[in-house]
This record gives sequence, structure tokens and C-alpha cells, in this order.
Amino acid sequence: MKRDILKIDEALCNGCGQCVPNCHEGALQVIDGKVRLVSELMCDGLGACIGHCPEGAITIETREAEPYDVMSDVHNHGKVPVTQSQSQLQSQIHSQQQHHEGGGCPGSRTMVIEKPSEHNNNTSQVDQPSELRQWPVQMHLVNPNATYFKSADLLLAADCVAFSMGSFHSKHLKGRSLAIACPKLDQGTDSYVEKLTAMVDIAKVNTITVMMMEVPCCGGLFQMVRTALGNASRKVPVKKIIVGINGEILQEEWV
Repeated sequence: MKRDILKIDEALCNGCGQCVPNCHEGALQVIDGKVRLVSELMCDGLGACIGHCPEGAITIETREAEPYDVMSDVHNHGKVPVTQSQSQLQSQIHSQQQHHEGGGCPGSRTMVIEKPSEHNNNTSQVDQPSELRQWPVQMHLVNPNATYFKSADLLLAADCVAFSMGSFHSKHLKGRSLAIACPKLDQGTDSYVEKLTAMVDIAKVNTITVMMMEVPCCGGLFQMVRTALGNASRKVPVKKIIVGINGEILQEEWV
């Protein structure tokens, strides 16, 4: 299938490895002094690692590639360059096992979220009003020229955010126009960048707040906004908010 995937210019790559820890899918490794894409299955094509390459050696290209597999890892698929030595392979497998705690994407790791007993006792039984003021909200469905985006404060939220935060409506959605997306599972996200660019240039949104979960794959949402702003003729203030799985705000800053 044709899809977006990483391309590494070996002539530019100096093997510094700064991109490796910033590929949270574990698709990159330094081998023979150069960074290599060790598995097409593990590259989601979002390019979160690009900004961490000081030499500009990493780009995104569209080509025939194996479909991205959210549960793939080196240990399960063995997709490593044939030039690797056995010791390199064993080291890489061990690294992946530590990084993913048994394999797969950190964002899909199964866990139980424990709540203190007083949490349930203190919860108000009064229904909280919705602050949603438009429909639709999914990025594939929204019209960037809709009246509710004109001169609005845009909230671009990852799908999981509202389910993690009890205060999402009252503290973050109120007074804003909403668009939601999942940078990992949604297909055709190039159209998202085009719509965001139109929201900036045509709808002339006032600000953009990007709310993401702490899981690594959510970083692609902020990358879409950065790309859209790079394409747009206007500049607007952008706030980045990272939400923990327990619903707490881990990071909030204007960028």
C-alpha cells in the first residue's frame, strides 16, 4: 500500500542518534554509524522524530510500504536489516522490550486506573451541562469554513482527552469551537492539515489549543498544527496541553 513513511538521507545523517529516543514506536536504531529504519511496520509516518535531527536528514515520503502495525515490534516481526550482526540484533530486541515493556505501542498498553474511594463519594450527582456548541466535531467531517470557526478560539483535541478529564467541558471546551482527531488511527490525515490551514487563513481562527494525551502517538496532533501553520499565511498563538491518563494536566504552555 502507498502511505507516508520516514526517509533517511544517509549522506546527511551523522549517526548522533538524537532521533532514536524520540521515535516512540521504536522504529529507528543506530546501525553501523547511521540511523536506520528497522521496520516499516513500526513507522507510523507522523514524523515526530524529524524535529530532533540536527542535520535535517529525516523527511517523510509517500511510497509503497508495509501497513503500519500498532502492535508490531522487532521481537515479534524480526524486521531488521540483514547487515546487522547477531549481537546488534539481540541488543536491539532487548532495547525494544525495555522500551515497550513487552512489545507494542505504549499508548495501547493495558492498565487499570485506580480511583480513591473518596473520589466516588464526593462526586456531584447533578448533571453537568455540555459546552459543545457545534456539530460535527470529527476532523474528517468538519467544514473549515463553517461559521462557528470564524474568528473562534479553536480547540483541537485528541479523541481520548474528553474521556480522561472530568472537567473537559467546563474548563477547556467552554467558549471554544471543537475539532477532534486521533493521529495514530485516523486515515488520510493530510486532509486535516489542509483543513487546519484553511481555519487559519480563511476562517481566521483567533487561537489554537491542542490537547493531547501523554501517550507518544498523540504528538502527531501537534505536528499537524505546526505543519498547517507553516503552510498558512497567518500566524496565530498556539497552546499545547498534555493530559495524563488519570486526567491531570501534565504540561500547559504557549508555544
